[in-house]
Amino acid sequence: MTANAPTGRTARRNAFPDETHPITWPEGFTAAASFTFDVDAESCTIAHDPTSTRRMSLMSHQSYGPKVAVPRLLKILERQGIQGTFFIPGFTAESYPDVVRRIVDGGHEVAHHGYLHEPMQGIDAATEASYLDRGLEALAKVAGVRPVGYRAPWWELNWHSPALLADRGFLYDSSLLDGDAPYRMAVAQGEAQDTDSRDIVEIPVDWTLDDWEQYAFYPGVTGSGVIESPSKVLDMWTLEAEAHHSQGSCFVLTNHPFISGRPSKAVALERLIERVKSMDGMWVTTMERIAEHTKATVNEVHSHARIEIPGHPGAGAIFKPSRTRETALS
Repeated sequence: MTANAPTGRTARRNAFPDETHPITWPEGFTAAASFTFDVDAESCTIAHDPTSTRRMSLMSHQSYGPKVAVPRLLKILERQGIQGTFFIPGFTAESYPDVVRRIVDGGHEVAHHGYLHEPMQGIDAATEASYLDRGLEALAKVAGVRPVGYRAPWWELNWHSPALLADRGFLYDSSLLDGDAPYRMAVAQGEAQDTDSRDIVEIPVDWTLDDWEQYAFYPGVTGSGVIESPSKVLDMWTLEAEAHHSQGSCFVLTNHPFISGRPSKAVALERLIERVKSMDGMWVTTMERIAEHTKATVNEVHSHARIEIPGHPGAGAIFKPSRTRETALS
């Protein structure tokens, strides 16, 4: 557990907490924060367009992440005395095994992020299962790691994904965007919960807290060409962290090393870490520890509302509301 002594820097304001997902934190803490890194490297570009491997400059842009940025980020985390969570595609692990082992040796959490950062939207369960299994095999072979956490590529979870994760013993997912605090998510949705009562922890994310939307640009590949100033991003993320701290929720920042590991952005990130650490009662820790705490202390299990569209025009939509049930704490 990473503890940070109160300094009085951030005064607590009137809070408007996530009432749907109430949570209390370990003794001495009033909110949580986790710094996470998606080590996509070349995988996300290749998954989007396999012919991108022919582009030497583009491949060098992506390889900057594991070759230069990850070592820099690990030094920052060590200097700040915190542990991060690194979501690593299996292909990245196979391509840069020494980098993955260095992450593990630094005491950081390694979590699953697909095999080749595959497009997830609309794929069937069998195909998705093959991606999960191949990624697990790669991480086990390279670093002897059996991850308990998962983040879907592009944060694109399918309705069948939670059951696939539970089948493989995952503790948590971090791909959904419907909360400010972690919660327990039913593996089966709707009435199917009556026959499958399993659940996993969901630690929500937010596009505002993703460096891709602020910095990512490569001609003809991604981005608008507007690359934000790190000072502007630092101010925005600081306000987000202060708001999460004020309402007692969970600040989760998603960074990509090939983006936020570059010099000025890395400087801004370290300043942000310093600010977050200075907030009274802020628990700065890994996603795994946040998920373990959620599983052990929250007894509400949530399903998600679903909308079904009939096949013929004009029939309207069928809204199936979410459900909440209580379960005994283990």
